[in-house]
Amino acid sequence: MQAYCVYTRACIVAYMRVNDWLMADIKEIRGMFPALSRKVYGKDLVYLDNAATSQRPQSVIDMWNRITSESNANIHRAVHRMADEATQAYEEARDAVREFLNAEYREEIVFTSGTTAAINLVAFCFGEAFVKEGDEVVVTEAEHHSNIVPWQMMCRRKGAVLRVLPVDDSGHLMLERLDDILNEKTRIVAVTHISNVLGLVNPVREIIQKCHSVNVPVLVDGAQGAVHCNVDVQNLDCDFYVFSGHKLYAATGTGVLYGKKKWLEAMPPYMGGGEMVGTVSFAETTYAPLPMKYEAGTQNFASAATLKPALEYIKLLNDNHLISYNDAIRDYIFKALSEDSRIRIFGVPRGTNQEKISLFSFIVEGVHHEDLALILDKMGIAVRSGQMCAEPLMDRMGVTGMLRASFAPYNTMEEAEYFIKCLDRAINMLI
Repeated sequence: MQAYCVYTRACIVAYMRVNDWLMADIKEIRGMFPALSRKVYGKDLVYLDNAATSQRPQSVIDMWNRITSESNANIHRAVHRMADEATQAYEEARDAVREFLNAEYREEIVFTSGTTAAINLVAFCFGEAFVKEGDEVVVTEAEHHSNIVPWQMMCRRKGAVLRVLPVDDSGHLMLERLDDILNEKTRIVAVTHISNVLGLVNPVREIIQKCHSVNVPVLVDGAQGAVHCNVDVQNLDCDFYVFSGHKLYAATGTGVLYGKKKWLEAMPPYMGGGEMVGTVSFAETTYAPLPMKYEAGTQNFASAATLKPALEYIKLLNDNHLISYNDAIRDYIFKALSEDSRIRIFGVPRGTNQEKISLFSFIVEGVHHEDLALILDKMGIAVRSGQMCAEPLMDRMGVTGMLRASFAPYNTMEEAEYFIKCLDRAINMLI
């Protein structure tokens, strides 16, 4: 018994040391983000709208300021020092993205203004090259509007048909239906890695394998997946993967399209203009090699350069203790919301909580989601309310909108507890 007690005390002391280190580490991490120290209505800001836009660390802000104030010159074109500095920062960001995604070639990384622009690029260019009247394109019922509307536009233009893979009542994709949907007319499947409403990690690798077995390429919307998953595009074997910089700590107006070289080379350009050309004459124009073929005009080079420090920050967060701490926050919030009979939560895991990221969308019966959001805002808590740009999914779930709280690694358990306390208070004020 005495030996057991000594062992137990040793475990407690070790835990306390790890916990003290962890708290100091999280405090240091939060100190990297200027916005997190501000107050809202006299209260400390609790920022829980990370699925829409994450806050930026000082390293990202410094990079943008440095390029803007010291190296503000068009990339790739001039030979002077400022242009060379801007070009180098821009291309170093491309190398950082290639490494982050484990793409085989740096030429497979195309910079865009965001996930929306990247999907529109693929929908247009792939459609022009490979889709004809009567062909079919498949999306899922859990998609963001940005992974629905561009495909609708392409189908309308080409005379193709848009088909939908449904979700069940808990928000999981009904994969058993996919085999029936795929056929000889299917040209491409577009699927979200993680729904921005449900927070469920979809089995994209299994979907890709099914599609490739019948020679159908797959685009993965990684707007949430790039933030929360260790993405390896070669392991996934996806044909296209897209994400936005502003959701993973980089500047707004930044986005990435990864595409397998065979597809990018086979598709026509999206836009014409400077930089995307080889030779130009009134008789004929040839196009630049990848990736310049898809980067027409003056790029948002100051913002694109911030992808490198943003991705370096993500590496910093890849610590087992921090991951366990963030998982504990997720589990605490999910349990608190699930056990409240007034709340209906969407995106419920079938197995363990590992199927879900720290993103929680829910409604309170008899209470409008926007009213809740406004009251929480007065308490210093920033959350999202509305349709989350996923109206078809809202219709499927039988609601007109939801409240969403989405956490990042810089959020703390104290903030999570404060959120649950304030949510309870807000609900009691409204019912």
